[in-house]
Amino acid sequence: MRRLMLTAMASGSGKTTVTCALLAALKRRGIPAQSFKCGPDYIDPMFHTQVLGTPSRNLDLFLQGPQGLWRTLACQRADFALVEGAMGFYDGIGSTAEASAWQTADTAGIPAVLVLRPSGSSLTLAAQVRGLQTFRSPSHLEGLLLNRCKPNLYAHLAPTLERETGLPVLGYLPPMEEAVFPSRHLGLLTAGEIADLSSRIEILAAQMERTVDIPGLLDLADSACAPRAASAAVPPRCRIAVARDEAFCFFYQDNLDALRRSGAEPVFFSALRDKALPSDVHGLYLAGGYPELHAQTLSENQTMRESIRQAVSAGLPTVAECGGFLYLQQTLEDEQGTPWPMAGVLPGHGFPAGGLRRFGYLTMTAEADSLLLRRKEAVPAHEFHYWDCTENGASLRAQKAGRETSWRCGFTSPSLYAAFPHLHFNGTLPLARRFADQAARWREEHT
Repeated sequence: MRRLMLTAMASGSGKTTVTCALLAALKRRGIPAQSFKCGPDYIDPMFHTQVLGTPSRNLDLFLQGPQGLWRTLACQRADFALVEGAMGFYDGIGSTAEASAWQTADTAGIPAVLVLRPSGSSLTLAAQVRGLQTFRSPSHLEGLLLNRCKPNLYAHLAPTLERETGLPVLGYLPPMEEAVFPSRHLGLLTAGEIADLSSRIEILAAQMERTVDIPGLLDLADSACAPRAASAAVPPRCRIAVARDEAFCFFYQDNLDALRRSGAEPVFFSALRDKALPSDVHGLYLAGGYPELHAQTLSENQTMRESIRQAVSAGLPTVAECGGFLYLQQTLEDEQGTPWPMAGVLPGHGFPAGGLRRFGYLTMTAEADSLLLRRKEAVPAHEFHYWDCTENGASLRAQKAGRETSWRCGFTSPSLYAAFPHLHFNGTLPLARRFADQAARWREEHT
């Protein structure tokens, strides 16, 4: 079992582009591979999944802890796994390396290749790499790869970088405007929104075949531990309706797998196009996404809104995170500021906040027993949104990771978790099992 990480000095270096290019090149060569993404990002794994046709998974030491991270890595079945880092190599919580790509590499013993985007420097670039090599020991840096680098510049830089850093330079990708992945307020457009994504990725893969030492990259991957035995299948004891469409698309693959391991069968539906919740379901999962971009369509689907309002109001076990939380409000404003009626379960009104709100890791502490949490339990979570709400709830106390900042948030009850923060079900607390347990009770009481 081999693993390799692609990391960078900072966000915007092209890690996702290079990762997709390498995954596609490996697929062209018939080399089985799997993919992972460091941190809480939902969008980049969608691109990995689009390339390989198999789910990409998140590795997040803050949300999962070391044991949860190892459980996720144990899902590796292909001989080679490619891990995409997050932000800069050492950038973690606050001004520390906690939960950084480096700490992930250090915890799991994963060798890393640094993706560099050279601009306006040569020897200074080597000095920066040397700084990364010596900042922590071991650094786990084993190679360099240049992105958006012209051939003449590569010919000049590669020998300099190798001489000054001792690391092999394994090739480059030139600027390719025809293969750029477009962005918007939460980052890249989702993979499903780029109509010609497959052709863009093919362009990248073909270029990587020409200018990157792919065997050299594979040779850097150290042998890793063999996968653990797969968990025994659990017979389904309940069905949980899971909204999955353009409006609700932010999922951790581990969350869906954890529900299945807990005996809950996910039943996917579209809040945009279906007329009502699927029949014979015993729970509801509304994940994050972009409901603000589809507010009018969501609102005009009145039968779905009413179906969800009645179900949640009647006590159907429900988890609603971020975008799903906004959908349960009274109204949601679109990008033009027009308010649209939503499910009307919660008292607030969603609106564009004009910038990023409460971004980053946090810990939430429960003050009463509820669907997912027990009194005084603390759970790690993550927030990332540009829309806010007039009524954020007060059932939980949130503490910003690495800071003294705290606030109240969320609506919870024995049948509900509804809040902006996202949760990871493959961490320390048995969140998926508790969700499935309550859904199974609902099934027993209502059938």
